[in-house]
Amino acid sequence: MTSVRSLMDPRIRALELLGVALSACAWIFTLAATFRSAWLTLSTELLPMESYELGLWETCVVQDVQGALLCQRYDSPLALPRDIKLARVLVCAALCAGLLVLALAIPGLHAVNVCVDGQSKKVMKMCSGALSVGCAALMLVPVSYVAHAAALRYFDESVPDVAPRWEFGDALFCGWTAGVMHLLAGTALLASCASLKNHHAHAGPLDRLQQGPRTEYV
Repeated sequence: MTSVRSLMDPRIRALELLGVALSACAWIFTLAATFRSAWLTLSTELLPMESYELGLWETCVVQDVQGALLCQRYDSPLALPRDIKLARVLVCAALCAGLLVLALAIPGLHAVNVCVDGQSKKVMKMCSGALSVGCAALMLVPVSYVAHAAALRYFDESVPDVAPRWEFGDALFCGWTAGVMHLLAGTALLASCASLKNHHAHAGPLDRLQQGPRTEYV
């Protein structure tokens, strides 16, 4: 059974709440990166009033004069570049895993009263923390891979200088932010488990004596 001291320790509760809050924010950034069309952007001097956006699901044309956004979905997934196909799979996996992190972390909070004992809460937090670190990898790998491929094409010397090149879009930065937040969230959740374990290890007879006998009155 979890001791009263560990339950009431504000540092453990702060780490738990920080981990859950970062996980929720990371999932929102992951959702934004998934459905935003601006993974890569392109603009040319020939058409200064128009710019192009490349996303995971569609390509868009942004008309600056009218403020219109015209998008068209990809005809076939098989015709997509390899980096976009990989990003689709990994980002969707990160979305699903992020929901699972929240589903495990929230009932594992000591501030949440559910029909779960202290040991089960600790296991749930450990699983959610490890899964959150995995979500970080699922987000950072595709975003960095797309950015790396765009950078190679941008600095390709075989392409003429007058040819337009794809540049980083807002969705890439949303993905990087989501990955870092997932990593910090997993670290906070795992650290709360480690702190709880240290409290159990250092709990001596004095802690049990301070709790005193428990008497129930009917």
